Amino acid sequence: MKPIWIVDDDQSIRFVLEKALAREQFAVRSFANPREVLLALDDDEPQVLVSDIRMPGGSGTDLLVKVKARLPGLPVIIMTAYSDLDSAVAAFQGGAFEYLPKPFDVTKAVELIRRAVEESLREEVRDGAQAEMPEMLGQAPAMQDVFRAIGRLSQSNVTVLITGESGSGKELVARALHKHSPRAAGPFVAINTAAIPKDLLESELFGHERGAFTGAQTMRRGRFEQADGGTLFLDEIGDMPFDLQTRLLRVLSDGQFYRVGGHQPLKSNVRVIAATHQNLEERVRQGVFREDLFHRLNVIRLRLPALRERREDIPTLTRFFLQKSAKELGVEAKRITDAALDRLMGFDFPGNVRQLENVCHWLTVMAPAQVVEPKDLPPEFLGEAGAVRHDAAGGGAVPATTAGDALSYSALVPTAVPTGAQGAAPVPATSSSGSSHWLADLEREARGLLEAGVPEVWDTLTRKFEGQLIHTALDITRGRRIEAAQKLGIGRNTITRKIQELGLDD
Repeated sequence: MKPIWIVDDDQSIRFVLEKALAREQFAVRSFANPREVLLALDDDEPQVLVSDIRMPGGSGTDLLVKVKARLPGLPVIIMTAYSDLDSAVAAFQGGAFEYLPKPFDVTKAVELIRRAVEESLREEVRDGAQAEMPEMLGQAPAMQDVFRAIGRLSQSNVTVLITGESGSGKELVARALHKHSPRAAGPFVAINTAAIPKDLLESELFGHERGAFTGAQTMRRGRFEQADGGTLFLDEIGDMPFDLQTRLLRVLSDGQFYRVGGHQPLKSNVRVIAATHQNLEERVRQGVFREDLFHRLNVIRLRLPALRERREDIPTLTRFFLQKSAKELGVEAKRITDAALDRLMGFDFPGNVRQLENVCHWLTVMAPAQVVEPKDLPPEFLGEAGAVRHDAAGGGAVPATTAGDALSYSALVPTAVPTGAQGAAPVPATSSSGSSHWLADLEREARGLLEAGVPEVWDTLTRKFEGQLIHTALDITRGRRIEAAQKLGIGRNTITRKIQELGLDD
């Protein structure tokens, strides 16, 4: 293992840390100023860097930026006096692993450095194993079966029906089937048949002629024409209106269709992949889905497992989504401890992979430090929201949660409000009748912004939400930031950074 580097102009600080780390069998190398560190980096590198923030000849913040440019994955711990807290916040924004306030307890300092070392060693292994992430992830036997099926179907144009719960990744499988098929050079066109009103769906699928109905001022090509030579993905096929099922069956049977208002038959050269979270056999028995269409679609069926059926994939997926969220937000990726991963693996994830991705986005925004620990997880993983039940598959007690595709916006900050399904009306809170009102207001606000096409709705509402929480906490504590942070359940460095970002000092 590489040595721990200590950078501080105070010889006594260096001495204390050197002796304490040596007792724990850590190799240590000390420096009096940042210039010496940068020179040493030419022929050596540390496992962890511990640096003071104020030193003659350069600041720890500047050193952090320069070291991170050379070694992006290196954990850097910044030592600072309380009066330097704003500088420490800036260091966090620059990618510091953690900050160590002076004067510090030596035992706690060594423990913090030990955590940084463990993370560094884990990251080295992961970086080698995950240099390039594949389009789909999964080591679980159920997912390996899916991958094998995709391989077998790679040179086929056969119709495929993908089944699985909402959020399990059905569109990803459809895209993979297209990418590895002879039609890969053609277009991949996706349509959610449940998301389009019945009176518009026919036009969306088959197109329309000019004047076919009020508002049809020009001819429009439908999705079947747009996907010509490629693949058409029909998501949530189980919700397709019964009369349109007849038209779809005809296209699948003879490859011909008519635009709405048209009289000239058009030929379709399209591979159809359909998906549903519903039991189509039951829909057929209920008389709401055509049996002949079911058999036409059900040539090859791929069942996607729920995330709770492949818990061993959760660590890999979590690290991938943390990297993805960090890249989208332009920040350094958070790391996650094994203890926090154990909590995630014990959760049922009713929203499946989509819900896990939303959790990782939440952590990227809200986790107070670069390393995510169990206490940093959303409340539904901590037993704070809803009743706790025993999960036999997960081997532990996990909080009950409301089923849905993903975490709703109500999970953006640590609250005890149960979350609802994404894309649906928020589920009323059970703790008090007033708790559901603000969720309804939030839904109206979000719907208005989204329908108006306002850009960056997520950022806009997040800033309002966080700003109101912090403002209320500061009002209750009469401006005492540390006390406000404690009440909110966030770190004092986090509240300082958020106050600056949101302009609440103005």
